Amino acid sequence: MSGTDSGRWQHSRSSATMRGLPAGCVGERGSMEQGSMEQGSETTTDAPTGLARFVPILSWARHYDRSWLRGDLVAGLAVAALVVPKSLGYAGIAGVPIQHGLYAAAAGTILYALFGTSRQISTGPSSALAAVAGSAVVLASVSGDDAVELVAAITLVTGLLFLLLAIFKMGWISLFLSKAVITGFLFGAAIEVVVGELPKITGTSIDGANAWRKFGNWIEGLGDTDGATLLVGIISLAVIVGIRFSRTKVPGALVLVVGGLVASVVFDFEDRGIALVGDVPRGFAAPSLPSVEYVVANFGTIGPAAVGLLLIGFSQTAGDARSFASKHRYRIDINQESVAQGMSNVGSGVLQGIPVSTSLSASSLNDQSGAKTPLASLTTGALIVLTLLILAPLFSELPQAVLAALIIDAVVFGMMDVPEMRRLFRVARVDFWIAIAAILAVLTAGVLAGVIIGVVLSLGWLVYINANPEMPVLGRRPGTQAFRSVEEYPDSETYPGLLVMRFDSGLFFASSDALEDRLRELAQDAETRYDTVVLSFEGVDFIDSQGSAKLGEILDLADTYGAEVRLARVKPEILNLLRLDGVIDTLGEHHVYPNVYEAAADRVEPRPTTS
Repeated sequence: MSGTDSGRWQHSRSSATMRGLPAGCVGERGSMEQGSMEQGSETTTDAPTGLARFVPILSWARHYDRSWLRGDLVAGLAVAALVVPKSLGYAGIAGVPIQHGLYAAAAGTILYALFGTSRQISTGPSSALAAVAGSAVVLASVSGDDAVELVAAITLVTGLLFLLLAIFKMGWISLFLSKAVITGFLFGAAIEVVVGELPKITGTSIDGANAWRKFGNWIEGLGDTDGATLLVGIISLAVIVGIRFSRTKVPGALVLVVGGLVASVVFDFEDRGIALVGDVPRGFAAPSLPSVEYVVANFGTIGPAAVGLLLIGFSQTAGDARSFASKHRYRIDINQESVAQGMSNVGSGVLQGIPVSTSLSASSLNDQSGAKTPLASLTTGALIVLTLLILAPLFSELPQAVLAALIIDAVVFGMMDVPEMRRLFRVARVDFWIAIAAILAVLTAGVLAGVIIGVVLSLGWLVYINANPEMPVLGRRPGTQAFRSVEEYPDSETYPGLLVMRFDSGLFFASSDALEDRLRELAQDAETRYDTVVLSFEGVDFIDSQGSAKLGEILDLADTYGAEVRLARVKPEILNLLRLDGVIDTLGEHHVYPNVYEAAADRVEPRPTTS
């Protein structure tokens, strides 16, 4: 739907509220009816049972209040006016005929309304998902019907992965793409898409293995620019960008498409050599499933694309659904949301559509226009179906330059998150450079490869962070029992022969060697030999067998040097594992303390003298 689906989860407030939950209560279990709908002064709290647990419409439809009807219908109409023209553009990004974007939009809006638990979410194509699908088309070097078949197969497999995600409750896989990587990936994908659309603005052609070469090839071909096409392209960009920055609430995409169609007919663009999108048939394509042999033969392209779409789509779905649920104080079911997205993509794939996910811009418009229930999404879907059945052939006259302007506007303002890049540069310079690396990966290797490289970057950074945890030396705050970082507070008191250190990470295979290395480093740099080492484990919330074994080795090493090790602030589950592994037997229960001060008390307080 809109390119603003890049993770900026901010919505304006509406007056819709639902009762049955304490104020402010937001959860992820249960479905729409847990915290049921408001009906006069009565509140029902019956949780969905039977089939309604898996098809929430069977639950909320029974409690529908007619007073919500106007808001739902108005919202559905407003979203349809936004979705229809943008879906045409997203199909172009995906490398398939424009009507396939409408197939996806119809499937997404209708099926999500049947299976989803959010009342404001609108599901359909997005620029980011289309860019991934389009990259797969380019990678496979296919076009026409072959491209349609490939994208439909990718969409279907993505839907099946969503369903598996729900069955096995594997939402944690979204962690494979960090926010910095997603920001960089979307930014790079937007540049890639813009470069691909520039020839349609100038009436030229390009060729090249990546964005750099395509852009260079476009520059070289500017001498062949078609003046009439360029004029249409520039006017189209000026119109849609101008509307974006104006105060009008009319969707710029709708104005641009309608204006482009009128101008194309009035001024006879085709006879003037201005390229049009071509034949757009009325109705739907015949439902079709790709053969298993086809999926297997092309799995090298389909698999990575589907995984990338899953990661990006789930991140959008979970964040947007939680945001609306929090705003309107009702519960959503994240697993059921995965089911809804899975069914939407399966339906889109069967109808030869493109990948779909939640659309933040369409969902926000849905909310602002007064949507109270998923009936708004059903209304949008019905209007899209009517568009396909009645108006589809009209789009045949749409100039490609107009469609290119629509696409460029969507990706530039929806996927290039400049404020977030500035924030990363200001707040976390490492994250900024990770985002830059993701941008360069997309521009150099392509969008699909960029997803894979993004996952590798995220996992690589995760491993690096865990393998190099913070391990500050602690000193006593003068006159108190508090211990704090000596580096941050140089006036902290330290004591000869005493080392107090905090380990700020889980102690497991990736970090255990770092603990030993840090202790060795401190021992070698010390002016006097340490005879007492206090390890604060307040930051250790996980330990595996390798971490436990490493702690045992450290105890043996300390014993060799005549030093005593003490543990402080050890969580019960960590302590239990250390007991099971025999580490506490070696250390001694009396060397485990509730806090750092008690562990070091005999070394920091003067001992009483005897007369």
